[in-house]
This record gives sequence, C-alpha cells and structure tokens, in this order.
Amino acid sequence: MAGLEVSGRRFQTEADYKAALRDQAKIEKIRTRVDMEQPGEVIQLYIDMQSGKYRFETAVGNDFDDKIYELAQQYKGQGYTKDSVLSVETKKKPLLIRASKRTEARPLEQAGTVRSDQDIRAGKQKVEARALDAYDEEMQREILLELKKREKRRRWTVILCSAVAVACFGYFGIYCYYADRTQSDYEMLAELKGSSTLSAGAPAVTIHRTEEEEVELAVLEEYQTLYNKNKSLIGWLKIDDTNIDYPVMQTVNNEYYLDHNYTQEYDKNGSLFLDKDCDIVHRNTNLIIYGHHMKSGKMFGNLNKYSSEEYAKKHATIQFDTIYEKGTYEVMYVFRSRIYNEEEIVFKYYQFFDAASEKEFNSNMQEMAALSLYDTGVTASYGDELLTLSTCDNSEEDGRFVVVAKRVE
Repeated sequence: MAGLEVSGRRFQTEADYKAALRDQAKIEKIRTRVDMEQPGEVIQLYIDMQSGKYRFETAVGNDFDDKIYELAQQYKGQGYTKDSVLSVETKKKPLLIRASKRTEARPLEQAGTVRSDQDIRAGKQKVEARALDAYDEEMQREILLELKKREKRRRWTVILCSAVAVACFGYFGIYCYYADRTQSDYEMLAELKGSSTLSAGAPAVTIHRTEEEEVELAVLEEYQTLYNKNKSLIGWLKIDDTNIDYPVMQTVNNEYYLDHNYTQEYDKNGSLFLDKDCDIVHRNTNLIIYGHHMKSGKMFGNLNKYSSEEYAKKHATIQFDTIYEKGTYEVMYVFRSRIYNEEEIVFKYYQFFDAASEKEFNSNMQEMAALSLYDTGVTASYGDELLTLSTCDNSEEDGRFVVVAKRVE
C-alpha cells in the first residue's frame, strides 16, 4: 500500500490507484495539446471541462480541474477571452502587465478617499458589467450560468447551516428543559419522602405471589406518600455527598422507565429502575438497578467517578431502601463490562440474580474480582445480599460501568 501514490495523493486500493494513473495520463495528454500560457486556450479548456468533455475519476483529476478553473478565472479577470492569443513577448509577463493596469485604475482608493457601501456596490456592479462586455455572448452565458450555480449553492449552504443551527439550539433547549424539570421534580420528591401528606390511613400492602401463598407487607411510613402517588415505586437510592438521591421504580419490563420519570411523564433522563426479574419480597442474591449516564450528571451521570479508588473510599457506603425495609451497602467491586451476544460464553453480570449454590456464588465473585479496577478489601460470602448499580459506558460499544456493593445492615 505504501507505493499507491499519484501526484502527491495516496490511495487505499489497487483499483483507485489505477484510476488515478488513468487520470494522470489524461492530464498529460491535455497538457500536450493546451498551452497553459495562452489565455484563450486555457479558457476554452475550462469551457470544455465544464461541458463534460473531459471527465476524471479521482482526486488527481479534481486537483487539475481546480487548477484550470483558477487559471481561467485569473485570465478572465484580466480581460482575456477564449479568442485571446498572446505573442511570444507578451506571454512572458501577462499577469504583471494586467496587474499594473488594475493598479492604475484605482488612484482614489490609494489616495485614501473614503467611499460609502452604496458607492462600493455600485462600482462593483459597473466593473462586473464591463467585465462581461469583454466576452462574447457564448462566454457571457457560461459565466452567468456559473454565477447562478454558485449563488444557488451559497443559498442552500446558508439554509442548511441555519437549519442545523436551529436544530442544535432546539436540542440544547430541550435538553436543558428536561434537566431542569428533572432536578425540580426530584427535589420535590425528596421533600415528600417522609411526608404524611398523602399517607394518612394508608393500608398495609398485600402481595399475592401464588395461589397457595399470601405475603403481607406494610410500606414504610417514610415512603407511603410517594407510593400512593405511583405504585411502581419500589425503593429509594441515596449516596451521600453525591447527586444520587432518587426513587427507584420497577415495572414488568426494562423499557418503560428508560424515558419516563416518576410522575410517568416522558423524560429523556428516564428514572432509576430495578431489573424486572428482581424480587424484593423473596429477596434475590443480587438486586440490579439501572440508570442513564446523563452528561448533565443526572441519574447515574456521575457513577463513573467510582473509577477513582480515592473517590470510592470517600463514597464507600450506599443507602438503598426498598419500600418495605431499609438497607445499607458497602462498595465491593467496580468494573467495566458490556452487553454480550447471547451465544457468547462469558460472565454476564446483568444475568446474575441468584446463586443456586455456594460454588456458583463464589464463581461469580471471582469473575467480578477479576474485572474490578481496584481492590476495595470488601468480600462477600454465600448468603450475603448484593446490590449492583449499572449505567452506560462509552469506552466501547454497548459498554457498561458497574458498581457492586454488599449489604452490611
């Protein structure tokens, strides 16, 4: 691949390289026919290229096309037409001769005379009119057509850029709106936690698991107001000295609370939610809570700060209360993982809810310990209750950042 280079352009494939060689050969053939120092020949070549007489396949041809365009415009600006022919003497310094004429035509500007914008525009229009008059009708049509094309491209560019700018500002505005609304809503919910506003006379909650079994559990008084507002409330997660202080929801799927908040309104921040396969009554070995990694820091936007061992030491305790009982957890493992294909045989933390045996439990602990970014010194034994916090991680495709903690009280 190192040798696939033509006219300073490097090509990735053999096919592109061969196409570039064809363009180069075509360019050499054109150069033998056209005297680049003859304005008329260059302008005619430009017209031919615009009409499609010469077509190129690669950037090598495009570079040559650009050069011819620039040279033709330079000659046209000096008053030459496609019929212009220079003598041998004149060919030597055509640009210098024309440049001196342009300089002589601007004595007032050089003398420092100040002109208004209107005068400048009027003068420019006159110059353009005189410049067009220097060409024959066919050339004038070509120039006007090219100018119209440029103006059309310019307008579309302005429209496109404006649309993109409006979309960006709109997205930013919506993002800020949802962020502010979410912050306000959850501050209000935090105030309602422990309130008796709607909890007066709230009955114990009866949960029927099977036809044979009936479990009766009372919602903690602290959460009765919130529970009466939304029966999907399953608990509350809080980590001191962080913004993580949110209700935790649970429903029959793991999709609804990806983009709905506690009040069941659409919200791109979503909510923290417990995996649908977790059971807080017949307690699983491992409860898994998911939350978005928001750039604003909302939800689990700051969870990846646990990648720092120093941060983890300062925030080692996690409080997770279910609506039926309080719980305190100590950070044990911090690691990065991802969502794997179903057929991949690998440890999938998001499928670990229960351990059927001590051997299986220990195996899962070894897998987590091996993935952990550092050793917290905290370990777990068969029978311990675990809490897993999971959010997205951009370090790889379908990446996840995970914090696992052990219940200590």
